[in-house]
Amino acid sequence: MKYIYLHGFASSPNSVKSREIQSYFQQLQIDITIPDLNAGDFSHLTITRQYHQVIAEISAPNEPDKTPVTLIGSSLGGLTSAHIAENYPQVQRLVLLAPAFGFLSHWLTKLGDDKIQKWQQEKYLMVYHYREQAELPLHYNFITDAAQYTEDKLKRPIPTLILHGIHDEVIPVSASRNFANQRPWVELVELESDHALGNVIDEIEQAISRFCQIP
Repeated sequence: MKYIYLHGFASSPNSVKSREIQSYFQQLQIDITIPDLNAGDFSHLTITRQYHQVIAEISAPNEPDKTPVTLIGSSLGGLTSAHIAENYPQVQRLVLLAPAFGFLSHWLTKLGDDKIQKWQQEKYLMVYHYREQAELPLHYNFITDAAQYTEDKLKRPIPTLILHGIHDEVIPVSASRNFANQRPWVELVELESDHALGNVIDEIEQAISRFCQIP
């Protein structure tokens, strides 16, 4: 089994969750790949670019094409993971941490119409990037690309564990509830936490071990 972790939007492999997950897998002596989805160019990030970057990890040249994969995705990385799993049967399990279902509707509502219109006109919006601890420009193509990644396309019955904080201020837990209610192959665990899930790392690790049947 190959494990790949996808970090969230405006984050990096150096995020707290990324490092905690990596450390946990190291303790278990299990390899886990954590690609940098910024790819050296956050300004031109799209979900499609993330999608193809991870596909390259799944179908590595030196490995059989059918190596089974578990994707663990956080927030936007969770949304990307779900869409990859829909189309690539090598992905046999999903673990989604506060997945960004309905991402555009939740995010754009907070931005407001005036800011969105200005973004479309000027092509770039300044977005805070947590690794850089600074605002970076993000091209409007991010929005037009993201619009195609909707949950109604996710129909493959793949074993899925969702861990979502009930106090999530970015993606409400109702987004995961709605997703799970329509898909009997999805297990939803609600946690006493917010979007960062920083206070429940131990619970997340235990749930991953149980779900992935890691000794």
